[in-house]
Amino acid sequence: MHRPHIRSVAVAVVVATTAATGLAGTALAAPAGPSRTVSSIGGSTALVVDAARAAAFAHASATGVTQGDELRAQDVMLDPEGARHVRFIRLHQGMPVLGGDLVVHLNRTLAYTGVTRAADQSVRPATTKAKVSAAQAAAKAASVAKGDAGTAHLVVDARGGASALAYQVQVTGAPTSDSTGSRTVVIDAVTGEVRSNTPDSDEFLSPKLLAVLRDSGQVIDPSTYNTPPAGSMGSIGTAVANTYPKTVTGTGSSLFLGKVSLTTTQTSKPWFLLKDPSRYGTETRDAQNRELEDFAGGKKIVSSTNTWGNGAVSSRVSAAVDAQYGVTKTLDFYKKTFGRKGIENNSKGAQAMVHFGNKIANAFWDPTCDCMLYGDGDGQTFKKPLVALDVTGHELTHGVVDATARLEPTRVDPYGNQYGEPGSLNESLADIFGSNVEFFTNNAKNPPNYLIGEKLGLAQKFLRRLDHPSLDKLEGTIDYWSSDVYYTEVHAGSGVSSHAYYLLAEGSGKKTIGGVAYNSPTYHSLSVKGIGRTKATAIFYRALTRYMVSSTDFHDARVATLQAAKDLYGASSTEYKTVDRAWAAVNVTAANTP
Repeated sequence: MHRPHIRSVAVAVVVATTAATGLAGTALAAPAGPSRTVSSIGGSTALVVDAARAAAFAHASATGVTQGDELRAQDVMLDPEGARHVRFIRLHQGMPVLGGDLVVHLNRTLAYTGVTRAADQSVRPATTKAKVSAAQAAAKAASVAKGDAGTAHLVVDARGGASALAYQVQVTGAPTSDSTGSRTVVIDAVTGEVRSNTPDSDEFLSPKLLAVLRDSGQVIDPSTYNTPPAGSMGSIGTAVANTYPKTVTGTGSSLFLGKVSLTTTQTSKPWFLLKDPSRYGTETRDAQNRELEDFAGGKKIVSSTNTWGNGAVSSRVSAAVDAQYGVTKTLDFYKKTFGRKGIENNSKGAQAMVHFGNKIANAFWDPTCDCMLYGDGDGQTFKKPLVALDVTGHELTHGVVDATARLEPTRVDPYGNQYGEPGSLNESLADIFGSNVEFFTNNAKNPPNYLIGEKLGLAQKFLRRLDHPSLDKLEGTIDYWSSDVYYTEVHAGSGVSSHAYYLLAEGSGKKTIGGVAYNSPTYHSLSVKGIGRTKATAIFYRALTRYMVSSTDFHDARVATLQAAKDLYGASSTEYKTVDRAWAAVNVTAANTP
């Protein structure tokens, strides 16, 4: 298989020195407790970090840690059965190492049990003396990304199986398909060559797909629930009179979900703010059709009646209702299913801005803004804002991935299309958990299913589907792995692991679930009997948060999900064996590992 050189591309190496800590023979429907993040390190958690760091250096031949390296904890996970996992980012001689992330695994007694690492080579560069100045690197970055360059910072680029001294530069105002945004450019500090030039935001619709839709003349104008409320439909809750701010309950009329209940903030006697204090202050604002990547600059959305929107685009607030509802339901899914407190698991709210840019036919997770951005559609191909529930669940999951494994594409073409298995896996996880947000929400106006984008109004009735990915003819999504995945755009490539997940959850062949007919094929007609969506989702989430790193590809993901199944259910369990069979059914096996 090709090993591209643009982003985090080294094989994710999983090394174990002892039997994995887990609950052998124990069947769990889902992880029994939340993981804990580095933001709350203290006491015993700090001891775990210290033990993991010491273990990384003590087992340098396995972890790849070398003299001059510094490990900084990004995430700490304490599992109910006793396993501990510490995710580290790496610095070498004080410089951040791109593709140098690793997860150190410990048992209950803090003894080293293994490591998952992105770089399978030494991250020490041949030289630490730059021949290109920071000013030259910034100018080069601004030129190639066509925007305004920030300060150039020295880094070690350990992606692609080699290590090089480089500059990393963030460029703002750069073109990213249909809009402008920030890009991260990496310039070789010795040769001055561009090592990567990648958009920071994760777009729901790829440039390739948008071009296909426009060339075909499709007009995407999904139906909405245009039932304007009659009079006040909100309540002011039960808080003490004249004490503000209050947590109250209002009603929104959304574009895609009809009337929904919203928890809002009453700021004074006549005024309410579209901000949810019960979910860490999660808030939606109006970008006012600016390409704004600063949430503080968004216009606050207020009401004097605690009723929001009218179910049609004639009210700018209608899209905000969908966004706020979708964001809060996604947060609820992650908290109630996995104990995850916020997108970054730091007990902070999520943020969203609607009406982003002028005629933007897309939705984004934007790490620069640390928020969701929703365009209104371009008025030609897409007639409505992209605020459907599974779009929000998909994009916020990119935020979860950014906070954990940080899966990234390995290369980007001149048109902004992204490629590489880690990027495809990122898109797949976003589809998997995005569909789970629908199942969790169980809104009658948006019945849950294994389809993605079914509310967008596309002629093929969906954007992607997990059971039989290749039924998507717009993106050309694939069902099975082959070495040609290297040449496949990431949304299209996502079908490999999405298909494996569906087979793990529901099994192969024909079935009807919630009124939707499915018929999932397999490689060489291998039959698979599913273990249920709850267990399959628990396995994929544990794999993401414990056993995936920035370079994880599909074969690494197989190993990660097998390890997660072993932790949760035991190596001799039906669940473990079904994980192996589900990956084989999409042609991902130990035997054909590149």
